[in-house]
Amino acid sequence: MESLETLINSITGFLWGAPLLFLLVGGGLFLTFRLRFIQFRRFGYVWSQTLGALFRRSKRESNKKGTITPFQAVTAELGSTVGASNIIGPSVALFFGGPGAIFWMWVTAFVGMATKYSEIVLSILYREKNEKGEYVGGPMYYLKKGLKSPFLSSLFAFIFMLEIFSSIMVQANSASGSGKSLGISPIVSGLIISVMIGLILMGGVKRVGKVSEKFVPFMSSLYLMGCVGIILFHIQVIPQVFVMIFKGALTGKAAFGGTAGGAVLLALRWGMARGAYSNEAGMGSAPIAHAAAITDHPSRQGLWGVISVFFDTIVIGTMSALVLLCTGVWQNKEIEASAMPATAFSELYGTIGGILVSSSLFLFVISTIYVIGFYGEKLAYYLFGYKFSVAMRLIYVGGCFIGAIGGLKFMWIFLDFFLGLVVIINMVGVLGLSSKVVKTSKEFFC
Repeated sequence: MESLETLINSITGFLWGAPLLFLLVGGGLFLTFRLRFIQFRRFGYVWSQTLGALFRRSKRESNKKGTITPFQAVTAELGSTVGASNIIGPSVALFFGGPGAIFWMWVTAFVGMATKYSEIVLSILYREKNEKGEYVGGPMYYLKKGLKSPFLSSLFAFIFMLEIFSSIMVQANSASGSGKSLGISPIVSGLIISVMIGLILMGGVKRVGKVSEKFVPFMSSLYLMGCVGIILFHIQVIPQVFVMIFKGALTGKAAFGGTAGGAVLLALRWGMARGAYSNEAGMGSAPIAHAAAITDHPSRQGLWGVISVFFDTIVIGTMSALVLLCTGVWQNKEIEASAMPATAFSELYGTIGGILVSSSLFLFVISTIYVIGFYGEKLAYYLFGYKFSVAMRLIYVGGCFIGAIGGLKFMWIFLDFFLGLVVIINMVGVLGLSSKVVKTSKEFFC
């Protein structure tokens, strides 16, 4: 067992090093050029057609098809991406790469906007209706119908389905760990989490959408308000913080010192890795949620992908980083990276600060579980049909309980390995169908 774990960890470490960073960042740059820097040139329009249009009555209702609203789709997506990767991720980037890592996290996010836009456009182009009349789509559909590769589509769906089961157990274990610190036993936490997730998943895509549109804005606002308070309290050092970020990216002021060149590489590596991991651009998850959205054009829904990356990494990720930098917590090497956010919050808010971070993480974990459970259900439907997808809901709910009590830990080692394979297969489809995205975009913007 140890030899298998060592082998899987070695392969995973290699995959999530240069190969996947090159594929995600390089692929994002390729799409950015092909789409003529859509995320920069059209950002004002993107904003007006997404968040800016939430309270405007649409004149295109008769042309729209879908199952859930565009806002429900994007909040469902954010339910899985907003979480530990945005709170703990910047801590890890700062710990290993120094302040400059945040700059490269931003760079990764901006190129990732083009990737996520492309994924969502393809998911709408190749979506279809299931036997319940709901719209379904995602990488498995555009790999099969667009790239003409049934093998890659089935391989993607099968590997991603396994990855989600592993991820659900890890997330549930994390949530039960938070409960244990509050005196709640893992068994009780497991039961609570399983019931909550079961009730949401059994309601199907519409319930996932309705829960997400209320739950995700609430939990994000709760955390962001705490960040704003800390930043305002240290407002006098914020200009210096931004200087640290830019100087660190260009001259290499890293957390552990060392040579300037080596420090720049550390900042580059850790910033890009955390950026890519936090917004999930290129991972193939977001298209599954957005495929169900009510929209009149693939590109219009794709605009929500640009906004989701902006909010996920540029807003929440940056706020987390500013909190750590302005409080100086990131320089304390006696504190583990995972504990840095709670420490920073506790310095200003006292005990309630640590509780706020823990509560936010717990809520983020719950949202992550029910959204990726929904993804897994759609993957199961694609592979084996509707009845199996319903059974898969029960399997994922059971995974919540098993993970909460710490069972089947041997599967956890496959989590990042499976995810790496999923990214590779999905990016083959996205890059291979980039001409379709360009053509669709030109039709929309002409």
